[in-house]
Amino acid sequence: MLRPSSPVPGLRSTPQNDSHAFVGLRLLFAVALLALSAHTVNAITLTEYQKQIRQAVTALDTLMLRDEAEDFEAYDQRGVETVNGVRNLIPQPQTVEWNGVSYNVDNSWLHQDLNKYGTVMKRERPELLARISERLVALDERITELKTPGTGTSLSKADASRKLAEILQRPEYGYEVKKENAVIRLLKRFLEWLRNLFPQPKEFTPGGAAWVTKIAQVVVILLALGVLAYVVKLFLPRLLRNGRPKKKTKQKARIVLGEKLDPEQSATDLLADAEALARRGELRAAIRKAYIALLVELGDRKIISLAQYKTNRDYLRAVREVQPLYGDVKQLTESFEQHWYGLVHPTETDWMTFRSAYKQALRR
Repeated sequence: MLRPSSPVPGLRSTPQNDSHAFVGLRLLFAVALLALSAHTVNAITLTEYQKQIRQAVTALDTLMLRDEAEDFEAYDQRGVETVNGVRNLIPQPQTVEWNGVSYNVDNSWLHQDLNKYGTVMKRERPELLARISERLVALDERITELKTPGTGTSLSKADASRKLAEILQRPEYGYEVKKENAVIRLLKRFLEWLRNLFPQPKEFTPGGAAWVTKIAQVVVILLALGVLAYVVKLFLPRLLRNGRPKKKTKQKARIVLGEKLDPEQSATDLLADAEALARRGELRAAIRKAYIALLVELGDRKIISLAQYKTNRDYLRAVREVQPLYGDVKQLTESFEQHWYGLVHPTETDWMTFRSAYKQALRR
């Protein structure tokens, strides 16, 4: 079903107008990114696949920070280039070898999420990138656990192969990861890169070349530490500001399907208004009010985002991937359209059915 991976082009470099230490930090990772993005024809090893995952996480984490001197246009361009680079770095079908066994890896979930980057609203992109990074970090952790099992948990070759196949095929590992700040992840990647920059010290042999090598190592380490200190100094105040509790802003009136709602008006209040309309025999208005109450409740639960310009079909599309809630919302939307826009006079039975479906949807 899956073929060996096709040539993978290298990731493009970040925009030249990035400034200060933020540029320096990204450049430290660029060499590793370009090295892992080299053209690949045959199957790759599990270690190489894990390196691709880590480089993708590092690249995506750089998008979580925007330097103060970087304008929005340059940041958007860098985002598009980085996402395209990650897409090229990890192809959809890949063949991974481990312990003499080949595995067909399907990375289509990653490409589907990356494709959403250009379609979602800009304010939703950080959440999307964080979700992708969390799933990749979780996959990285599961592979590390498999390659280095704990004491007393040695697996046979057959069991290890079966477990690896499960890890590479299941999509739910993204929800097992412990969330970690993107800046902390970047610093960890940098320290790991710095540690691997030099080989383990060998027995010292007197000679001029050894002293030159030692001096060069000290200079490189001091420069790297200087860049790291400057980055921490640059971004630490911003992180501290972000960590402070934000002042509660005064809520503004919301407009849903053309109806202006009071700032403090809740879904429960709207449903109570709908019940009152139904008791007075105004069933058509009751169904509309209850449908707006449903949208407000879904908005409060952060399932959808309410906006004045959105239609009922926009809200329905927003829950398409939330099952089985989508089926309930679809039924309520069609009933609302039939009785409000279609001018079909509702009966008491129609109202009771709508009310029952409303409560069922909120139990999801």
